Amino acid sequence: MPSRVLADGERLPGVREDADGFSLLAPDGTAYRAELISGVLSPENPALARAIGGRRVVAFTGPTVGGLYGEALRHYLEARLAPGTWTLHTVPTGERNKTLAAAERVCALAKADGLDRHGVMLALGGGIVADVVGFAASMYARGVRHVRINTTLVGQVDVGVGVKTGVNALRTKNMFGAYHPSHASLSDPAFLATLPVREVRCGLAEIVKMAVILDEGLFATLERYPDAFRSGGVPTPPEVETYVLRTSMRLMMEELCPNLREKELARLVDFGHTFSPVIETAGDHRLEHGEAVSVDMALSACLALRLGLLDEASCERIVALLARIGLPVLDAATCVPELMTRALEESWERRGRRLHLVVPAAVGKAVFVDELADVPAGVLRDALADLARRAERLGAEGVRG
Repeated sequence: MPSRVLADGERLPGVREDADGFSLLAPDGTAYRAELISGVLSPENPALARAIGGRRVVAFTGPTVGGLYGEALRHYLEARLAPGTWTLHTVPTGERNKTLAAAERVCALAKADGLDRHGVMLALGGGIVADVVGFAASMYARGVRHVRINTTLVGQVDVGVGVKTGVNALRTKNMFGAYHPSHASLSDPAFLATLPVREVRCGLAEIVKMAVILDEGLFATLERYPDAFRSGGVPTPPEVETYVLRTSMRLMMEELCPNLREKELARLVDFGHTFSPVIETAGDHRLEHGEAVSVDMALSACLALRLGLLDEASCERIVALLARIGLPVLDAATCVPELMTRALEESWERRGRRLHLVVPAAVGKAVFVDELADVPAGVLRDALADLARRAERLGAEGVRG
C-alpha cells in the first residue's frame, strides 16, 4: 500500500514539530505523523475519528489495557462511528504471544468481521499489540491502514514513532516483520498514570538510550528526575515530563528519518540492542525488553571504557543512572562470556557481516565498533567483570539474576 503523503505541499525531507506532535517526511517519500494528544479517547476529541476517516475498523487490545480503557474505546467508537462499522477484540499479550500465529489470528478476526482493503486495523496498547497488529495489517490483503493508540511509555517514545512491525520466530526476536507506517500514531500522556512501575522503567530505558547517544541535556534531566512518570521519589514537574516525552520522540524520529527502512545497517538507535536479544531469549524472557536493553547499555559502556573510547566518569554516570531509575545493569544468568560472544556473532551476521556495535564516546555522543576483531575475547571478559563489580557496588536494584 502506498505511504500516506501529508497534505502540506512540497517540502524537504525531515521532521517538523508542532503543538500536537511531529510530522516526518523521509527521503523515499514516506510520510507519517506521531501525535501527543490529551484526552484521545474522549468522544469530544476528533483526533481518532479523523484518523479512521469513516472506514470500517477492527480494533484490538490486550487483557490489561482492555480492562482499563476498553470501555472508553467502545464508548468513543459508538459515539463517533456509524453502527455496524466497528468491532473490538481482546488478544493475548506478552513476549511469548508475539508470534506469527498471533498475527494470523488478528487477520482471521478481521476477515470474519468483514474488513476489506479500505478498512483500518486499530491497536490500543503497548509495543506488543502495536507490533502484532501492525504486522498483521502489513500482510492483510497486501496491506491495509493501521492506527496506533500507544498506552505505554515504550510505545509513546519508541514503537509508536517508527515504522517497523514484527513478531518473534525461529528463536529470534522480530525475525518476521515489515516496514509499515501507521496511518496515525496517537499518544496520550494520561495513559502513563496507570502503568506499573516496571513498565515505566522499561520506557525510561529507551529514553536513556536516546539521551546517551544524542542529547546530554536530556541525560542530565533524567539524572535530576530519575523518578519521572512515577509517583514517589523525586517529584517531577509536569513540564519536565512533557519535555522528556517530546524530546525523546523528536530525537528518535530525526534519527530514523534518513534511514527509515534501514538500507544502511549502521544505526545509532541500535545502542542497547546488540547484547539484549540474547539476554532476552537465553533468559526465557525473564527480563522485559527494556530491562535487557538497560543491561546491554551498561555492558556497552564498560566495553567502551575498556576499548579506550569512553572515560571513567562518563561510564559511571551511565551505569549509575540506569541503577537509580531502578533498571538492572547486570543479568548474572546471561551476562557470561560465552553468551555475550554469541550475541556479538549473531549481530555481526544480522547486520551484513559488520558488527556495527554502538558504544558511547561521551554522554550525548556515540560511535560504532565495526569489526568482531575489534572486541577481543579478553576485553569482553574484562568488561563483564567490571560491570559485575559496578553492579554489586550499586546494590540489589542494579542486579537481576
